[in-house]
Amino acid sequence: MTGETNLKILLTSMTAKLAEGTFVFATLHGNSLPKNIKPKMMFHETEGTTYILRKEDAEASGISFEFPSRMISLDIHSSLDAVGFIAIIAAELAKENMGVNPVSAFFHDHIFVPDGRENDALRVLVEISTKAGQP
Repeated sequence: MTGETNLKILLTSMTAKLAEGTFVFATLHGNSLPKNIKPKMMFHETEGTTYILRKEDAEASGISFEFPSRMISLDIHSSLDAVGFIAIIAAELAKENMGVNPVSAFFHDHIFVPDGRENDALRVLVEISTKAGQP
């Protein structure tokens, strides 16, 4: 079940889907996440575990967080070893002075962009796809 590796196909075929809600990044040092919270992602690092979770869950549980963001899922099954796909997206968003935190999962790539900039990011993604499809 290998994903796509051809960069042109990835760029021209991708569509973007904005997830509902605002997400945040948090880390808990020595504490565990409350059982009622289902993180979108967690990653164990030497310094602590990083969680991506809904902002309202973090606030309700008194969890400190950073980077309120919106999640955009790229609807194309990209290969985990595809070269340049996220790099192009990040570079184009950087031209718009927008930070992006990408997460690659087995089937899709997801980008977290600053809350309030999601429409700008969606516009840029359409522009990338359109430009890639031009001769």
